[in-house]
Amino acid sequence: MTLSSHVFPAPALHTQGRPRLRVLGTAISLLEQLRLRAEEDLGIDVVFDNNDFLTTQHKAAQSPDSYDIYDQCFHNLDIVWYWRAIQPISIKRIALWDEITELTKTGRLGPNARLGQGDAPVKKLFVQPDQSLGEHPTGQISMLPTTHNFDSFAYRDPLIKHQPDVTSWAALLDPKWAGRVALVDEPAIGIFDAALAAEAAGLMSFKNIGNMTVQEIDQLMDILRERKRSGFFRTFWRTAEDAAKLMAEGRTDIQSMWSTGLTLLKGQGVPARQAAPVEGYRAWHGGLCIARGLSGRMLDVAYDYLNWWISGWPGAVVARQGYYISTPERSRAYLSRAEWDYWYGGLPTETDLVGPDGAVCILAGQARSGGSYWQRANRIAVWNTTMDEHNYLVRRWMQLMAE
Repeated sequence: MTLSSHVFPAPALHTQGRPRLRVLGTAISLLEQLRLRAEEDLGIDVVFDNNDFLTTQHKAAQSPDSYDIYDQCFHNLDIVWYWRAIQPISIKRIALWDEITELTKTGRLGPNARLGQGDAPVKKLFVQPDQSLGEHPTGQISMLPTTHNFDSFAYRDPLIKHQPDVTSWAALLDPKWAGRVALVDEPAIGIFDAALAAEAAGLMSFKNIGNMTVQEIDQLMDILRERKRSGFFRTFWRTAEDAAKLMAEGRTDIQSMWSTGLTLLKGQGVPARQAAPVEGYRAWHGGLCIARGLSGRMLDVAYDYLNWWISGWPGAVVARQGYYISTPERSRAYLSRAEWDYWYGGLPTETDLVGPDGAVCILAGQARSGGSYWQRANRIAVWNTTMDEHNYLVRRWMQLMAE
């Protein structure tokens, strides 16, 4: 399959000058390989502003004139939408809207799948007549759904694989791993790894794990604080590279882990594996927003970039990181059969597979834990979420990190 003009036009061919598109986001999707290909395919200059989650969100809300595209996650929408830092996206201008999976549009790939608690993307997808965000379909959306995944934790394979308790989130708080555990230091993400572990271990329960009360946050923080003071946690990490380094250096045996970190470990020959918790995954969904001030020619360029992202080739690149795309069948044409069978089919690969950088990251014979895309998507426990008490949570989390 080749990229065709009906998927995304090239505005630079019929306008004067070369447009410059500024994209604000994180390392999840701001890959140099994607930037260069977007410039080539669209005839524009693309500038990436790559930051951590919190910095990206603050910039998006406080400096909406400093970017054209906001590349983030659905659970980070509340602040930028509240401050009207971004503008509604017209579905009519998204050429492949009908091909985007039902996971975003309805919250489920199948009718019997769990919706998952928290900020399921559909709850914030459509712009309602009163300019609020909701799940009732309209002609406008807040964010174009793109990259997503289903996260859990990773463990050192030879050491732990024969122990049945690694099939539960409870393993992250199991005393047997004291001093060899790490959690992700990001309040809207790490809190759910900790909450799923605490509930699975029988340490506490939640009325709604996707929207905790102040009392529940306090109780969970007390559990984490006691363990941190006792040396239970080896450390807390912020980037996938840091997470992979911990396990590669032998400093941890079990920890929060993102797919990119796991792919790095596999590429280095470190025997690590992602758990497939019986309680379900912590899911997240990324996407692209358009800055509020764009109009005219630059608005056209922004829509070209959005359409390009779901046209096939970019989704194949992120697949090699272990991420999924909202238009998987478009990307299938850009993946080898072995790649598709491993990343989406959940089957053992017959050949070594390479990552976005061209280095081998998956060895022949390995299979992705948790099965196929459709199996994993049907087992979501909670989505990354900005809860009602998010500001309180952030204060308590920062206090925990400072101790």
